Amino acid sequence: MIDEKTPKETWENLKNDGNAVLIDVRTPEEWAQVGYPELASIGKQVVKVSLQTIQGERNRDFVSQLQEAGITPKHSLYFICRSGKRSMMSAQLAQQAGFATVINVKDGFEGPSDIDGKTGKIAGWLAEQLPYTRL
Repeated sequence: MIDEKTPKETWENLKNDGNAVLIDVRTPEEWAQVGYPELASIGKQVVKVSLQTIQGERNRDFVSQLQEAGITPKHSLYFICRSGKRSMMSAQLAQQAGFATVINVKDGFEGPSDIDGKTGKIAGWLAEQLPYTRL
């Protein structure tokens, strides 16, 4: 079972736990077009490792790229994507690879669409008005 935290809970845990790491598993295109969490004010950087390509092809090197980014089993891993689905899949892969503390960021960066089809308004990192930036 994968634990889930809201973006605000994730933010607090990232601030208070030196071993907590936020991993954004969206695509480079999403980071450029929509943005990504900004952690500089708490002395951290988001780790960007895509779970899949923009075409939906799975990144078969996902776990090894986590390791190349310096992620170890001692870290508490918080996975975030657009809405929480890819991040849940990422957390499951990391758990299967031996990472003990894996958490899915509930509702992701943008959250679900509102009545007008816009994201970032109902739930998620943007809706909770947490720091973010764009490339």
